Amino acid sequence: MEERCAIRVLTTSQLFKKYGNQGQGSEPWKKYGRVNDWNVDLVPKLLMANGELTNILVSTDVTRYLEFRQIAGSFVQQGTGSRATVAKVPSSASEALSSPLMGLFEKRRAKNFLQWVGNFDANNPSTHQGLNIPACSMKDVYDKFGLEATTRDFIGHSMALYQSDEYINNKGQAMETIERIRLYANSMARYGKSPYIYPLYGLGELPQGFARLSAIYGGTYMLNTSVDDILYDGNKVSGIKATMLERGNEDQAMKFETKTKMILGDPSYFPGKTRVTGYLLKCICILNHPIERTADSDSLQLIIPQSQVGRKRDIYIAMVSSAHNVCPKGYYIAIVSTIAESSANHHLELQPGLDRLGRIEEKFMGPPIPLYEPVEDGSKDGIYISKSYDATSHFETTTDDVKDIYRRATGEELKVEGLREGLQVADE
Repeated sequence: MEERCAIRVLTTSQLFKKYGNQGQGSEPWKKYGRVNDWNVDLVPKLLMANGELTNILVSTDVTRYLEFRQIAGSFVQQGTGSRATVAKVPSSASEALSSPLMGLFEKRRAKNFLQWVGNFDANNPSTHQGLNIPACSMKDVYDKFGLEATTRDFIGHSMALYQSDEYINNKGQAMETIERIRLYANSMARYGKSPYIYPLYGLGELPQGFARLSAIYGGTYMLNTSVDDILYDGNKVSGIKATMLERGNEDQAMKFETKTKMILGDPSYFPGKTRVTGYLLKCICILNHPIERTADSDSLQLIIPQSQVGRKRDIYIAMVSSAHNVCPKGYYIAIVSTIAESSANHHLELQPGLDRLGRIEEKFMGPPIPLYEPVEDGSKDGIYISKSYDATSHFETTTDDVKDIYRRATGEELKVEGLREGLQVADE
């Protein structure tokens, strides 16, 4: 199984060594300045400003150790090649009227739809436009407002954040889709530029923040430690055997056992308890310019809906820069990702996203990464396994998985307060 799927942040030297981009020189990373000025995430995900992960971070008080910065833009692409249109995702009725994604009459229809979503009240049938919302599909809703296929594309993929078009015809899914769109619009309204935020110095700050908070409550984090074996008492987990390497002295190792009644872990620790659901394709790119047609944004999410490029799955681009203290000024880190749809040349599947980046200084692309999910819920043996990180450039699907693990492990739903007073978000 592939390496651990935890959030990791690499310097340029680590990045070149991991992906074998050594070339002819012995230290090619030197051209990009000091290695410690780079914090390159291997998991390219952004946080929704009003999303559940933000709620969780605030409710656990881990945000006292974190500072965030807005992502400058949220974009969607229509078409391909030189004729492609890249535009800001309209999140309100007024933005719909000025969007280049639609013609004049379609702008009015989109405006009416977004106004309806904003006024929608699940408990007030008079706001449902005569639709039986609990039973109808999003196709029924789109048809009601007469929305064109391209408009359905950016609404479903860039606002509701679905990864494919499977949701459209599912009866009873309209309510969920409406709530997703409302979350996007509310997150957008919170900070103005985009619905997304990102930690200064990269996603590695998230586990560091939890480690610091855990220490306050008596928790223990063990770094440089490998799990050698899982121990059982009958059919139930009872502990682990592990090896901890002494920092600065890789020849010294301490082996130990620890007891437990429950283990939460990612799939890479449990190869016999998971199954492969697909393969993630990912390319990390270093740029020395912003992406064209994005108003010179210093950071962004850009989604290429699958129908625009003849695919079944969307292509995602997440880009950050020195604005988030992850690289020196003048450089940008863009990560293109999608789910593999064939076993052929995987570069070709990512190519529409790579084409959007323009000139690329460095590309780091490994083999397809297997995506896993647990085959059991964990109640039998006390081992609760997460899913692998998917191709999306946001944390919404991952947060759903976190809530699912919590429910399986505790028997209760994870409930968090919608408070954000402890969230520090920088602007300029």
